[in-house]
Amino acid sequence: MLGTWQSGGDVFDESAAEIVAHDPMNQRLFVVNANDRTVDVLDLRDPAHLTRVATIDATREGGAANSVAVRNGLVAVAVEASDKQANGKVVFYDADTLGKLGEVKVGALPDMLTFTPDGTRVLVANEGEPNDAYDVDPEGSVSVIDLSGGVASARVDTADFRAFDGREEELRRRGVRIFGPAARASQDMEPEYIAVSPDGDHAWVTLQENNAIGVLDINSASIVDVIPLDFKDHSLPGNELDASNRDNGIDIRNWPVRGMYLPDALASYSIQGKTYYITANEGDSRDYDGFGEEYRVGDLRLKDGVFPEGIQDDARLGRLKVTSTLGVANGCQPSDPATDVEADCVFDELYAYGGRSFSIWSEDGDQLYDSGSEFERITAERLPNGFNSTNDENAFDNRSDDKGPEPEAVTIGTIDGRVYAFIGLERVGGLMVYDVTDPEHPAFVQYMNNRDFGATDEQLKEGHAGDLGPEGLAFIAESDSPTGHPMLAVGNEVSGTTTLYGIRLMNQDER
Repeated sequence: MLGTWQSGGDVFDESAAEIVAHDPMNQRLFVVNANDRTVDVLDLRDPAHLTRVATIDATREGGAANSVAVRNGLVAVAVEASDKQANGKVVFYDADTLGKLGEVKVGALPDMLTFTPDGTRVLVANEGEPNDAYDVDPEGSVSVIDLSGGVASARVDTADFRAFDGREEELRRRGVRIFGPAARASQDMEPEYIAVSPDGDHAWVTLQENNAIGVLDINSASIVDVIPLDFKDHSLPGNELDASNRDNGIDIRNWPVRGMYLPDALASYSIQGKTYYITANEGDSRDYDGFGEEYRVGDLRLKDGVFPEGIQDDARLGRLKVTSTLGVANGCQPSDPATDVEADCVFDELYAYGGRSFSIWSEDGDQLYDSGSEFERITAERLPNGFNSTNDENAFDNRSDDKGPEPEAVTIGTIDGRVYAFIGLERVGGLMVYDVTDPEHPAFVQYMNNRDFGATDEQLKEGHAGDLGPEGLAFIAESDSPTGHPMLAVGNEVSGTTTLYGIRLMNQDER
């Protein structure tokens, strides 16, 4: 670790350091501070002594700042509206002076944005989440902002999902989850994260709750396909998981459960002219006052003769959180407000949240690799007393029933001709590093976690327990680094810390 910076004030579990973006021209880090609704600007020239030199105040622009990106001296900030179901905006600033250059209107709840490789466009994932009553559900979309004529002449085109309205049953048969109450496909799709192909022509967009990927044609600003990601079979060797927080230990084994990948962040890279995408298979559920899909296995009616006897015990699958929207055997409608899921529905399959893994996919959507149970096995070996802890308290095994280590963030870096993936684990914390140069045969390199699992709850809240809840990652290549060596910047939302890691390649003996 090279250095760290702690957001000021009472920041514990307040999302005070989320998305990070590096500006190599001015050697600054831009860090989204959702707690203050600002973007903190950190001086990176001395990595061991990070200092905040300025802030960008998003409060005057509407609601919270959700994402930031920097390219060629231009800073783009995604800002949601005060009414989250209304259209948000992207605001542009000069990366040096931080003066506002302009703004454009985009879709509802702009959650993530990124520049295309040539810097001429900004792509914005407009999540379009419903309100808590689930009676207002805006459409999800991707905004394509053309900056080729400068910020003053920026043009916004909207790629929506209206072409898939009326095709909901077809999409469900293919494996796409469309399940909001009475929602059309265009409403139910919720873009979460974007990765642009290296040639800048297309992008993949995670539709997290839908367990699918939207394919964006950037030049035409249109969604040309929706790719289902299928499901992970936890009954197969290599796909084991610890499914209970009441089993009094670490118990990683096979269960008759299918995992919904439900990825959050993703990243793209190219090998020998072919594009590949890496997903962090976090998992996420819809849990609103007006509709919720999340239940524990122990509270559901299971079809007789399908599952082993005693499977609903708390020490087995009883505590595992699953969706009510899949695996229904008797035709009940879980999304109907009149349905009492626990009393009316019978299940012959169980679908849990997240893959507890990362995956590599071809640009056509074929899964080439999945890390299986490695994240839980590695953390069990390295952190036997902190295994599947959550991110706001040191509590052994308390996330096994709910997405486990919860991989959320991912970024790619090339060092000495080899490609590495850095994956952030939101709950137990830390970073998994894999060599993904061969996309079908990645190799585990390292797990690093500077969290203190011996700290008391009070020490956690006071910021004396290291980094908690890695949310955003930014790889800094050696050519862009102030030290001349590659680095990784990490925004940790629970501890409110922004941490820099130096990267060097070890020889085999050092490993």
